[in-house]
Amino acid sequence: MMSTFVFELTPEVPPSYYEKLFDFIYTEYILPQKQRFIDVTRESAAEGERLTYTIIDTAATHLFNVEVKSGTPFELKIIPVSSNVSQTSVEEAKQDILIAMQFFIQKAKNATVFFAWREGEEIVPEAYTKPAKSLNRLFLETQVLFFVVFIVFGMLTFVAIASIFPSGFWLAPLILIGIQFVFVFYSSNFIARSADWYITKANPIIHFLEFYLPVGEKNDFNKTYPRETLIAIKKEIYDEIISKKGEVDLNSAQQVFQKHGVPCAIENLKTKKINVYELVKGIADRFRFPLPKIVVSNTVVPNAAASGPSPKRGLVLITTGILAQLNEEELKGVLGHEFGHLRGRDPLILYGLISAEFLFRFYVLFQLFPIIFSSFIFFAYFWGVMVLIFFIAKFFEARADLVSAMVIGKPKILAGSLEKIGFQRLLYERTPSYRIQEWLGLDPHPPIYFRVDRLEKVQPDQIRQPLIESIRDVTRGFIDTLKK
Repeated sequence: MMSTFVFELTPEVPPSYYEKLFDFIYTEYILPQKQRFIDVTRESAAEGERLTYTIIDTAATHLFNVEVKSGTPFELKIIPVSSNVSQTSVEEAKQDILIAMQFFIQKAKNATVFFAWREGEEIVPEAYTKPAKSLNRLFLETQVLFFVVFIVFGMLTFVAIASIFPSGFWLAPLILIGIQFVFVFYSSNFIARSADWYITKANPIIHFLEFYLPVGEKNDFNKTYPRETLIAIKKEIYDEIISKKGEVDLNSAQQVFQKHGVPCAIENLKTKKINVYELVKGIADRFRFPLPKIVVSNTVVPNAAASGPSPKRGLVLITTGILAQLNEEELKGVLGHEFGHLRGRDPLILYGLISAEFLFRFYVLFQLFPIIFSSFIFFAYFWGVMVLIFFIAKFFEARADLVSAMVIGKPKILAGSLEKIGFQRLLYERTPSYRIQEWLGLDPHPPIYFRVDRLEKVQPDQIRQPLIESIRDVTRGFIDTLKK
């Protein structure tokens, strides 16, 4: 029988929320899944919060006894009670608590007043819309989305050229690929122009303050205290606290809120300070790269990405959301992944592959089988090409994970970061049909479960050929999913 597994977990909510967090895990996640959890107990005492339960399989066989206790940090014990358990089942048992915690944290964040500042900058209001709605996403990481958009744009352009300038039809592909290369080469410039803050050696620090409201009261709060009031509070905290003390003092921040008529309990405030310049520079030094441009988007949505054709012309984009959500070690793992894209020059490689398919389609397929382009077969071909492109992109995402493991040396911490950021996908991916959809969907990232499981098992000192190993692992992961 396997020994007891003990994990430490740190939720991104203040201690005043711990009782609500345990109640949420108990009532919203554990109790509804009677086919998985039995013998559930929930205790709340002066010493803290406690939750225990037993995990069973589909045949009602007892697999684990689990205990979760609040503290600094939380303690999670997973005790095997059957010899028929695997490392994967242990990981899923841990993820049960992580997923439930992240659902609660997301709910709490939705009821949070979130402030971020960069020293030396004008006050920038926080954005609550997802970066996926921004054109920035076209130029991030492997830039595969940008290439796909350009393919569609190229098809429309050919139709226009064929109608207006029939004689120039055969030059159009080369012109379009040339234009595409210019966009790829200068992609970091496009991102830099649209970011909120530049991070420099002179102004390296991002400050955070989170004010946790009772869950469900955010709408009433927004009606009572308009955006102008929050901006005034944010500006006063910067001018009167950060500029003078170099960090956010909770007592002083509480006084600013109360001055503007906002009732605020100090136990519902949480502050954080990160030297982003030194953080990114430390990763660049480990990779032996010149320091890339560093920009920050002030949005609560967690994300980090790299752009540019090479390390010398690279850019790293970080959102305030991910800076607030992850600790420094977790951020290092995520940034190691992004630097892995820069080291591999992934955008240029994918640009070459997609350009080759682009030229093949119009200079070979079109001449040999013109009927394809005026029939349903073309749509089937185009969809197949898109699936293949995104599947190949998964090789480079998987390689970036290995590169982070090799250079940063803490793959399990990166796995934990992915669990935090991708907790919703982790839950859905327990369904086999959803896993297949993830493998064949138009997303350059492999499924989260695959990335986490791989990082939990990898030995950094045994990695020799990251790309070859990633091609092998991704292919095996996909085939194994088809067998289940």
